[in-house]
Amino acid sequence: MDVQAIERGTVWVGRSGLRPTRQRVALAALLVGDGKNRHVTAESLFEAAKDGGESVSLATVYNTLRAFCDAGLMQEVTVDGSKSYFDTNVHDHPHFYWEDEDRLTDAPADQLVITQLPDAPQGAEIASVDVVIRLRKKPTG
Repeated sequence: MDVQAIERGTVWVGRSGLRPTRQRVALAALLVGDGKNRHVTAESLFEAAKDGGESVSLATVYNTLRAFCDAGLMQEVTVDGSKSYFDTNVHDHPHFYWEDEDRLTDAPADQLVITQLPDAPQGAEIASVDVVIRLRKKPTG
């Protein structure tokens, strides 16, 4: 892993107040080391870490992603009620879920218009609105 990626990862973890442990910094460098946002699953991040020579368990990856979410560094996007993706872009924005590729990407936020939300039930408030637009390839022919 290059020095610039590690520096970016260290700064990213540090601004959250989390302790920048070796494993957190290594995972952060994979997530934000090139300055781009990422959508990862715990499994894909684990594989990337393993491919990069990092000694980290899948449980540690899950725990680290949870800590990053709790610290406001990432957001969790759930697809199908069970599959979680973790997004380094924490600003409100919609997503495309590519069913054929089992992949999540950002959708253009400026093209999404929500004119009204239903009233929250009594005693509740709306915490957030997640928009996941499911896509599949058109049949040919």
